[in-house]
Amino acid sequence: MADLKGIPVVLAKSGQKYVTQQGFTAIRDGVKAVHGGAALPVGRKPSWLRAPLAAGAAFEAVRGVVREHRLATVCEEAKCPNIGECWNAGTATLMLMGAVCTRACRFCAVDTGNPRGWLDQDEPANAARTVELMGLKYVVLTSVNRDDLPDGGAAHYAACIRAIKERCPATAVEALTPDFQGSTAAVETVVQSGLQVFAQNIETVRRLTHPVRDPRAGYEQTLAVLRHAKAMQPAVLTKSSLMLGLGETHTEIEECLGDLRAASVDIVTLGQYLRPTQNHLAVERFVTPAEFQELRAQALGLGFLECVAGPLVRSSYRAERALERNNAGLG
Repeated sequence: MADLKGIPVVLAKSGQKYVTQQGFTAIRDGVKAVHGGAALPVGRKPSWLRAPLAAGAAFEAVRGVVREHRLATVCEEAKCPNIGECWNAGTATLMLMGAVCTRACRFCAVDTGNPRGWLDQDEPANAARTVELMGLKYVVLTSVNRDDLPDGGAAHYAACIRAIKERCPATAVEALTPDFQGSTAAVETVVQSGLQVFAQNIETVRRLTHPVRDPRAGYEQTLAVLRHAKAMQPAVLTKSSLMLGLGETHTEIEECLGDLRAASVDIVTLGQYLRPTQNHLAVERFVTPAEFQELRAQALGLGFLECVAGPLVRSSYRAERALERNNAGLG
């Protein structure tokens, strides 16, 4: 099998190493295969976790635009269950700087490796054209972690945001960024580039940060990044996201929400962790819709502008509707 340029493409199974088209080694789905690991359970998900099938004319049109402009989307790479709903609505979250992450978080299905400084210099222009072609009023830009770059990719983020703003000045931009290893200079580069929302996901409660997240990530590091972003640009909304079902307690969730609010975070999203492959962390429990509603009420009581909460909610789910004060239309 070969790509459009005739370069051989090696198909690897989940957890196996392969060589990318750019010539560096990566691991499919982000974590190595676990010998003797328990298989994913079949038919045990509760009814509220059923998502619409990824099909339809609008879905195919969005996918065509993404393919044409060589853009990776977190919708595909992270196996998001909402891909059908979002793409059929004509929206998508664009993933910058390639599809290979330098980190290996145990919850994430994005491939991991060392891109060794590779960047697509055409990506800012391609991202701007894609936003224009799709007619987006609100776009979320996210990315893999790029610890191989001196600034973690902050300048590339800023270039993409400026290109979008130049071509589509009316489009609101949300940047869901890496933590840049806590670099305040990198955070400033992004937050001063003309965006409306700056997001960095804390992912889980303090106690479970490791082993859930890569060792280079950190609970306090994420809080510091969010706090600095708000201090630098108070008019920019800050946002973070928390996965539930990994073994956290209700008290720990409340503590995490309090820590985020103390860091002046404006918006928080809460969703159910779903295990992407048998090599990833297992789901400890399925959180009920009623509990999500209860947690949302608690978050609003702490002073968040909005808390989007539900079993299938992800950090960029219905992002453009986050300030409607109605759980982004979820009820």
